[in-house]
Amino acid sequence: MSSSAGGLSRRRVPGGGSSTSSNSPTHSPRPSSPSSSSRNGVSGGGSSSNHNGVASHNHTHIGGGGGLNGTRHAGSAFEGGSKIAYDPRDLEDANEEMKAGGKMPRLTLMEEVLLLGLKDKQGYLSFWNDNISYALRGCILIELALRRRIALVKDPNRKRLPIPERLVEVLDDRQTGETILDETLKMMKAQEGDKMSVNMWIDLLSGETWNVMKIGYQLKQVRERLAKGLVDKGVLRTEKRNFLLFDMATHPVADVRTKESIITRLVTLLTSTTSSIPPNALDKEGVQCRVLRAICLVCTAYTASVMDNAFGRLGYEEREAAFQRCDEILAEFCVYPFGGGSASSSTPGRRRLAGAAGGSGGGGGVGAGVRIAMGGDGGGRESVLGLLNEVRKESVGSGGSGGGGGEEDLGFELVAGVLEVLSKLDSLI
Repeated sequence: MSSSAGGLSRRRVPGGGSSTSSNSPTHSPRPSSPSSSSRNGVSGGGSSSNHNGVASHNHTHIGGGGGLNGTRHAGSAFEGGSKIAYDPRDLEDANEEMKAGGKMPRLTLMEEVLLLGLKDKQGYLSFWNDNISYALRGCILIELALRRRIALVKDPNRKRLPIPERLVEVLDDRQTGETILDETLKMMKAQEGDKMSVNMWIDLLSGETWNVMKIGYQLKQVRERLAKGLVDKGVLRTEKRNFLLFDMATHPVADVRTKESIITRLVTLLTSTTSSIPPNALDKEGVQCRVLRAICLVCTAYTASVMDNAFGRLGYEEREAAFQRCDEILAEFCVYPFGGGSASSSTPGRRRLAGAAGGSGGGGGVGAGVRIAMGGDGGGRESVLGLLNEVRKESVGSGGSGGGGGEEDLGFELVAGVLEVLSKLDSLI
C-alpha cells in the first residue's frame, strides 16, 4: 500500500485518507519513519502532521472510540470545556449575606464609635473619657449578634432573669474577617462548656473582674487595633506626635467624607420629627439590619460619651433636643421586646444627668440635665415609634420574632441586654 519514487516512500495512515503533506510548495518529503505520524505523542486515525511536526486535530470521527475521543478539557475553550473555575468562598459570602438579610457594612459598629470620638486633626481620643473602652466591648457583642454569630440561649426559664444576666451561646464560629470579632468569637466558643451571661462577657472583655482565672479573657489594645484597622481601610492615617517626654502614634482622619457621613446619619436621625425615617439617616440600601444598626450606633455613641463631636454643628436648643432623643431611644431599646420602656424612666435620666455633669463642652450643667431628662416635650415621640416599627419589620423579615423566637429573635434580645448594661455605665465605672 505504499508507493516509492526515487528511493523515497510514502505510507498511508491506517485510519483514513489523510497523509503527510507540506504547506509549502518547496517542501521536500522526508524518509518514512515509524514515529512520523505520532511525532507529538498523538496516534490514531484522522490526524495529520505538517512540516513543523505539529499535529492538527481535525477529527472526522466524533462518535467513535479513538485516543482523543474521550478527552475532556475542563475549564478551557476546547471541546467539553464547560467547567468554570470559581472560589468557594464567594458562594459562602453570598450564602452568609442571604442568611443575614443583607450585606455587611464597610465599617463595624466599634469602628464608627471610635471614629466619632477621635479628634480630626490631633488623631487621639479625649484623655478624660473613661466610658469608651467599656462601650467598645459592648459594641463587639452587638456586632457579633447582628452578624448571626452569637445569641442568647434558647431557654424558656431565661425570662426569670434580667436580660443582662441571661446566658450567651455561639451559633456560628466561622471567621468574620475582622480580627477583634474573630478573637472574641474564638474565646466564646472555647467557653461553650461553661456559658456566661451578657454582663459577665462585657466585664471579662474589659478586664473588669476580680477572678484571676478569667483575666486572660481581656481584650488588649482594642482602641489602637481598631484605629489600625481604620488605617488599613483608608479612613485614618498614622502620625507620630510628641507629648513632652515620649512619642505617641496618633491617627488623624484621612477620609473626612466617611466621618461626615456618620455624623450626618446621627444628626438626621436625632433631629427628625416624623414617623418615617429619612433615607440619609440610614446606611446604604441593602445593608443588613440597617435600622437597628443606626439605633445601636446612637445608643453606643451616647453611652460612650462621644456625641459632643457629632453635635458641634447644632445650636444649643437643637443640641439639647438631640440629647433628649438619645434618652428616649435608649429607653425603648434597652428592654425586650423593644418598645417596653418609658422616656421618663430613671435609667436614661441618670445617663443624661451624668453626661451633662461630666461631658466636655456640654453647656447647661446639671440643671440642664435634669430638665432634659424629666421634662421632655414629646415632639420626637413619633420618630421613635417609627424606629420601633421598622425594627420589628427587620426582625420579622429575618425570620425572628415572626418565627416564634428563632435565632434572630434571640440575637435582638442580646442587643437589648447589651444596651441595658451600657445604659448603667456611669454607675459601673
